[in-house]
Amino acid sequence: MSLVMKGQTALALGLFNLFRVFKYRVGVKTGLNPVQKLSAQLPMGCFFSQSAPTGTMNVPVNSTLTAFGYLKYPVAGQLPNWFYSPLTQHIFQNTEKAWYQIPDFDGNVGDIKGIWEASRFDWLIDLVLHERQVRDGQALVQLDLWLNDWCEKNPAYFGPNWKCGQEASIRVMHIITALIGLEQEQHPHDNVCAFIEAHLKRIEPTIDYAIAQDNNHGTSEAAALYIGGAVLNLWKPKSQYQKWQALGEKWLLNRATKLIMQDGGFSQYSINYHRVMLDSYCLAEIVRQKFELKPFSGQLYRQLQKATDWLYVLTQADGDVPNLGANDGARLIPVSQTDYRDFRPTVQLASTLFHQHSYYPEPDSYDESLTFFQIQKLKQDNFELPSRNQFFNESGLMSSQNNNFFIAFKLPKFKFRPSQCDALHLDVWFKGRNLLRDGGTYSYNSTVEDLNYFSGVASHNTVEFDQHQQMPRLSRFLFGAWLTPKELTYSANEFGCGYQDHWGCTHHRKISLTDNAIKIADNISGFQQQAVLRWRLQPDHWTLENNVLSNGKVEIILEAEHPITLRWSEGEESRYYYQKSKVPVLEVIATQATTIFTVIKDLT
Repeated sequence: MSLVMKGQTALALGLFNLFRVFKYRVGVKTGLNPVQKLSAQLPMGCFFSQSAPTGTMNVPVNSTLTAFGYLKYPVAGQLPNWFYSPLTQHIFQNTEKAWYQIPDFDGNVGDIKGIWEASRFDWLIDLVLHERQVRDGQALVQLDLWLNDWCEKNPAYFGPNWKCGQEASIRVMHIITALIGLEQEQHPHDNVCAFIEAHLKRIEPTIDYAIAQDNNHGTSEAAALYIGGAVLNLWKPKSQYQKWQALGEKWLLNRATKLIMQDGGFSQYSINYHRVMLDSYCLAEIVRQKFELKPFSGQLYRQLQKATDWLYVLTQADGDVPNLGANDGARLIPVSQTDYRDFRPTVQLASTLFHQHSYYPEPDSYDESLTFFQIQKLKQDNFELPSRNQFFNESGLMSSQNNNFFIAFKLPKFKFRPSQCDALHLDVWFKGRNLLRDGGTYSYNSTVEDLNYFSGVASHNTVEFDQHQQMPRLSRFLFGAWLTPKELTYSANEFGCGYQDHWGCTHHRKISLTDNAIKIADNISGFQQQAVLRWRLQPDHWTLENNVLSNGKVEIILEAEHPITLRWSEGEESRYYYQKSKVPVLEVIATQATTIFTVIKDLT
């Protein structure tokens, strides 16, 4: 890989960010970073219940854990194994090591996110919801029993569950969410405060590293410092707690200003990470209101209004969204009994907090997040909801809705680093169902084949040239030679964009919508051997006859200026983290420069 390309990519990432990463790594390696000098004794005893739990108590309120919003697995015995991965069924062994001595990737365990999942404490929210429903105290006893076991098995700053500052932040957010859910936020138990304090001590010394990532790590860790500092300062005012709260507030504003673009899109070009970011800010605002702290700046609220609208535009009637961008299975505020892929609870919460208008007026399960935090549903007269027809110029996305069709069109615009080769990907929804779909992420630590497939061009509805990716891969999470848009045009029902890649291959896609059809023209050239256009279809009974594909409800007609070959293939998609399923894929193969025409017609 050329030094010039690496240099250009480094400049695009930002020299100051690279310096932050370098400083962090040198500091940890040499022992100069103060995080290595930390020590704390995690508390034992009461956290949320009235009496200290004992190991002999039998409180089987919850004997099943759920990982990544879908994967249910039993607790072996009364207590979870905090080092067991439900993804790989392996158990992490080096639990006595200091967190900074543990490698990022362990071949024996596989994806470390499987180890981290139980220590994110989603189960804590489940038990709080159970207690709110039953009010017999049993769930609180189990909650304290599990927290005591976690503190015993995960001594401060040792083992894999202390390795990531964001994981520590998610625990803080869930502990404070539990306090609010149980109406204990004004008078938390001393042990809860000691637990939060130990975590903020871990987060603060490495927040520079989180900030350097220009992603959800910075927003999550800033939110944890702000809300954790606020809870501690209310409990027992100290300059250290005030410092944490102020540091969190500083970075919350900084990250919103830098990472939320002017059109509302987020730096990671990912709908799920957009939700993670927005949930972090929602929780910060909820704590601010509960404790009657001074409001955040007007600039912060304006950015969050735009981010709320961006997510609303892409959220379908049933709450599902296009599977765009990286997705690690996170849902930060799991207080509603809705599916992981239902994004309406976040839209409802964020619109109520930041627009003072609840975007979904009818009562439904998306209101459970408001109910949990005791937030009133709000309505403003003459409030105009965002249009579904949008040109998100800065974050690189176009959306359009016309009768039964909704589309999202991904543009090759990268102010921040791209995580997937999804330039000119087209997501099509028909009557609320994802007709042409994105492959998703699957896993961050799987085989090279899986990594290249799910983050690569083959898992998107776009064109692959000469069996190479749209951008050269520099490392597991980094591409070089970032694409830029060519011939970008936009009007309400007709738009287009193209690019030329590192190898000189060019692709321009033009899309027009009529009342009952979508017309797509893909102009391709510059390739050596062959180009493959893929249409990744929703699983259904499809028939192909004379270049016409149909499932009885929709017809897809294919033509080209020069000869093309149509080939049925089987692809994969990941709707939930570490989950795969098969999807039918129609491949359109061209061996010379041409324009391929696709018409998608509504037959209903």
